[in-house]
This record gives sequence, C-alpha cells and structure tokens, in this order.
Amino acid sequence: MLLPLAGKRVVLGVTGSVAAYKAVVVASRLTQLGAEVVTVLTKGATHFVMPLSFQAVTGQPAYTDADLWGQRAHVLHVGLGQQADLALIAPATANTLAKLAHGQADNLLTLTALSTSAPIVVAPAMDGGMFTHPATQANLKALRERGVVVLGPEEGRLASGLMGPGRMVEPETLIGAARYHLTRGGPWQGKRVVVTAGGTQEPIDPVRAIGNRSTGRQGFALAQAALDCGAEVTLIAGPTTLPTPWGARRVDVRTAAEMAEAVFAALEDAEALFMAAAVADYRPLQTAAQKIKKGKDALDLHLTRTVDILAEVHARRGDLPTLQLVVGFAAESRDLVENARAKLQAKGLDMIAANDITARDAGFGAPTNRITLLYADGGAEPLPLMGKEEVARHILARALVLLQGGMVGHLCSASAWENAQRLGEYRPPSLERQGFIHFARLDQLAVVAQRWFPGRNDLLLLLVPMTRLIPHLRWEATDGALYPHLYAPLAIDAVAEVRKYNG
Repeated sequence: MLLPLAGKRVVLGVTGSVAAYKAVVVASRLTQLGAEVVTVLTKGATHFVMPLSFQAVTGQPAYTDADLWGQRAHVLHVGLGQQADLALIAPATANTLAKLAHGQADNLLTLTALSTSAPIVVAPAMDGGMFTHPATQANLKALRERGVVVLGPEEGRLASGLMGPGRMVEPETLIGAARYHLTRGGPWQGKRVVVTAGGTQEPIDPVRAIGNRSTGRQGFALAQAALDCGAEVTLIAGPTTLPTPWGARRVDVRTAAEMAEAVFAALEDAEALFMAAAVADYRPLQTAAQKIKKGKDALDLHLTRTVDILAEVHARRGDLPTLQLVVGFAAESRDLVENARAKLQAKGLDMIAANDITARDAGFGAPTNRITLLYADGGAEPLPLMGKEEVARHILARALVLLQGGMVGHLCSASAWENAQRLGEYRPPSLERQGFIHFARLDQLAVVAQRWFPGRNDLLLLLVPMTRLIPHLRWEATDGALYPHLYAPLAIDAVAEVRKYNG
C-alpha cells in the first residue's frame, strides 16, 4: 500500500475549544496516510474530547498533563519534541497562542512545542472579538516571524452565536498543510513541476462552449503526487470544481489559448511538465458577442484549430533551458498504443501515458484508470487497473527515473557479480526466496544500503536501463514507497555499468 507519510511522526496538540472534535478527524486521516500521530491534550481539551478517541483512531498514545508528573516526566516532553517531524496544534486557543508566543511552558503541550525543532503549524480557534484583539494579533505576528505556520481562522458563525473570524479551518485544510510540510525533502525537492488538468472550453457565444468530459481528476492527482515527492507545483486547470492540493500554485484558465499562455509562463523556470489536460483541438472561427437564438434551421458552426501546446513546447524546448522532462497523455478510443506512440514521437515527449476512454472503469469521470506507459526509447509498460491517485504515484516514480538518466540500480557483493558473469545471468537468493530481484531508483539506494547492507563498504552498484527490464519489472510498495522489482533473472548484457558503491 502506498503511504505518502510513511515513517513520519506528528505531534498533534489539541487545546480547549469546541472545535476539538475536528482534531479526531485530522488524527485519523493522517494515520491513514501513514503518519505516526501522537496526541497531546491540554486540560481544557479534555472537557470537549477524550484521549481515548485519539488512541482509538491512531493506535498511538494520547497524553495529558497528568502524564507530565509520571515516571517519564523529566524526558517525556523532550522525547515528543525531538522525535517529531511536525507539530500541529489544532485547535489553538488564544491562551495557547499567547503561551507559545512568550515561551511559556506550563503544560505538556507548550513544553513539547518549546523543545521541538520540527516545523510548527497552528490553527487558531476562538470566539467573538478575540482573534482581532491587538494582543492576539501581536502574538500571531511574533509566531509568524519565528517561522510558525498559521492556518486561518475562517469567518462564520461562532459558538456564541456571533459572526466573525474565529472558526478553525476544516480538517482537509489541516491535513493538506501537514502533508505538504511533512513531504519537504522528498526526491523531487527543489524541482519545479508544471501540471495541467481538466478540459478546456472554447466559447461559441456567451452561454455555449465546445468542451469535453474531462473532470481533471487525474491531473489533480498528479499535482498531489508531485507535492508528496517534495516538488513545488504549478497546477494549470481548466474549468473544474476540484479543490486545489495544499501547497500547489493554481492558475485557472478556460480556453486552449489561455492554457498555452499559462504553460509557457510557468515553464520559464520549471524542470518538468505533465500535460494531463484534455485541451480542445478546435474552436469556433468566430465567437458570437450575443447569445445565438434558437431558430428553425440547422446551425452551421465553422471551426479552426487551437494551439497545439505540446507541439509548441517541442518546437521551443531549446529556449527552455531548465526543462528536462515532458510527459504527455493520450486518451484514445482505438489503436491505443499505435496512436499514443505516434503522438510521443511527433511531440518529442520523454514519456506518454495512454488510456482507452471507451472502458467504463477508466478515463473520463471514473475514479480508476488503466494506462500504458510508452517511452522515447521504444519501451511500453502496461499498468493494471488502479485508482487515479495510485496511477499518479506510479507515473511520478517512472518520471523520476528518467530525470536520473533512465537507470535503476541494484546493490550486490563483488563475489555475487563474479558468479553471475560465470553463469551468464544474475540470480541472487531473493529471486528464489521472494520471486524477484530488488532494484531501486538512484535516490533510494542509500535507504536500501542502510536497511539491507549496514556497515558494508564492499558493495557494487549495477546500473540498468529501466526499460530493459520490461516486461518483467513491477513497481511495488515497500514501507509505503514504490520500488522496482524484477521478476526474472537479470541478463548480464542488460547491465549498462558496474561501479563501486560509495554511498
């Protein structure tokens, strides 16, 4: 199972607000994403929600101030703070914000916040007039200056019946922000990625337009997957009601021309383009200034071609010095591989994801997709039916390999490689025990070496072109991340390079 937050530890602070019940939802969802969530409740919070609720949804301890005076009291707050990858305080009352701003540490939560070096995110929640009070604003200003991320609050009806700012942001916002901050430092860290999503609309008159059935769901899933990998993402979206993944910079467009303009503006400093949008191929030659009234006769509509964005990117790629990778998408109703291959070659793409839009369980409107990945060197890799979020993660995994030179790696001993050369193929023990040979992206090698070969300094690194391993290559989840596994012996001539692994 793919878990974007696997191995991440969150300290969730809950304070005395009626919004405390929403924190249970946050704890549950972060746990489902793979995070280890430890909850710290203030005395006030326990009047609204029980620690047992958090223990039940996370499987982890939920601490209160009573634990501060237990046997572990002298190290508990230090351990919580030092082990955290993120401290999320939601809801954060005006009282707790004041304590955080002034370094006051009189309960377990504020002690933990003072001892942590992890990013801190707070979600203020308070009643009428308290948020806008100069004291609260001064405290928030001090916290922001120290790097604390402040989310909200929202305006609306408060518990007292008053209207105004003070409502805690919704759980999905908190989850998105936590997800973003926990995935900084991922394999795409420092890379700027452009994703297009949804269909365009070409106006016929002020009411009608030429469009398609694209929902944008696959493109939005790609944007989230890129964020989960640590990238900075610009999401260029056609008309859609889908929520923006937290941390993405969204640019809304309507027509193909508007999308082209937005794409080239974003590509000025981007490393990768994922062109998942279903851009209209034709537009009306003329757009009526007023609504066309219904008549008795047929309506003749003259169409002309829209801008071909991928063709323009191909033609201007020499003027885009930072652009290293272009991935296209092909929605086909017949001759899937042949048509997608022709598009890949004509547009100079590095990879294309092709799907059959006639399938009921894939393509427009469906939550699932079944794609075939085609590569510039001729490789073709069909993927099974899976959710669009999972499809996006698989595409990102292959794309990162292409950015790293198209190679995947395998670590082995010198004696194992010498034996393979004598036999004419490489058959490590894992092939007999588990049925496959472990491979990894180049950025994953350090994790593999630490887990399977701790302390070894005599390892060799076998570099193999990823597409040489198709059709016996499967990408499977290990510890929440995708790793390539070869379900066949490794042919000696498939190895492009052998060198000493230096970590």
